Amino acid sequence: MDNFKLIKQFEDPKPFLEEISSVDGAWDESTGRQDKIAVQREALAIPIRGLRKSAINGRKRRDVHESRWTTGSMKYPKVRAFLETFADEQDCILGRAKVVCLPAGKRVYPHIDQGEYYRVRGRYHFVLRSTAGSWLKAESEEIRMKEGEVWWFDNNKMHEAHNDGDQDRIHMIFDMLPAAMSQQVFGAAGWAR
Repeated sequence: MDNFKLIKQFEDPKPFLEEISSVDGAWDESTGRQDKIAVQREALAIPIRGLRKSAINGRKRRDVHESRWTTGSMKYPKVRAFLETFADEQDCILGRAKVVCLPAGKRVYPHIDQGEYYRVRGRYHFVLRSTAGSWLKAESEEIRMKEGEVWWFDNNKMHEAHNDGDQDRIHMIFDMLPAAMSQQVFGAAGWAR
């Protein structure tokens, strides 16, 4: 397989699901994904890390490398701790991150994540809930990710997802830059973790 790699076999998703369900209206606080990104219109999201708006400086959003924790992420300390620990374990710099719910019968339509930000980073999915296994396709390769698994996949290729199960599927989706690329991306000063 060229477009997918299983990174971690099992991480218990229960603490993260409990944390998310403990926040009233968690899925209703941010609707930018559904409202602004046509291919993502059927997915719900909780932003955990986003682009640093002060760093746009005339660049397109897809070319902004700098990211930061969202204000709302403070409600999800377990999610934040997992992301920080996982990035350290992989010797990477954490980029943007969100928790995404794809309701039963809904899909993410075929697309390629374009821009300099995506070109240099890896995209990861930590499957928190998926009763039927999470179907994801990149180019001609298809997989079913299972609960508790963490996968890398190549989002620079045409990809899509569909929830063909009968319950919401929930993933933690995040991007990471290998630490070795820090100076190349952020300049001589690199990036302080």
